[in-house]
Amino acid sequence: MNDKKVNLKDKFELFNEHWTPKIIGELNGQKVKLAKLKGEFVWHDHKEEDEMFLVIKGSLKIEFRDKTITLNEGEMYIVPRGVEHNPVATEEAWVLLFEPATTKHTGEVKDKLTIEDPDWI
Repeated sequence: MNDKKVNLKDKFELFNEHWTPKIIGELNGQKVKLAKLKGEFVWHDHKEEDEMFLVIKGSLKIEFRDKTITLNEGEMYIVPRGVEHNPVATEEAWVLLFEPATTKHTGEVKDKLTIEDPDWI
């Protein structure tokens, strides 16, 4: 049994970069990641994986081609696989991401914001 508990606030205080997810755990082939978001990301999709966003602090808009969903603190949304989306945070937002280990940061899109190998914290 793993007795190591994780304090999300303490983990968020370890980094300041935006759009640079950090891995805090792994289970059943899934990665648990934290990210600080600010500004607009990049339109992308994940062909084979769903992606869960849970807002810990602030608010996050997830733009889709036909609608926009706004998430506030304590709210979550699962973007279905293959659905193009673009996260946008007007002010800094802290989010927890839960996704398969195979999920590429920006899907097949290569951008200056793309992170190939996220750090563990």
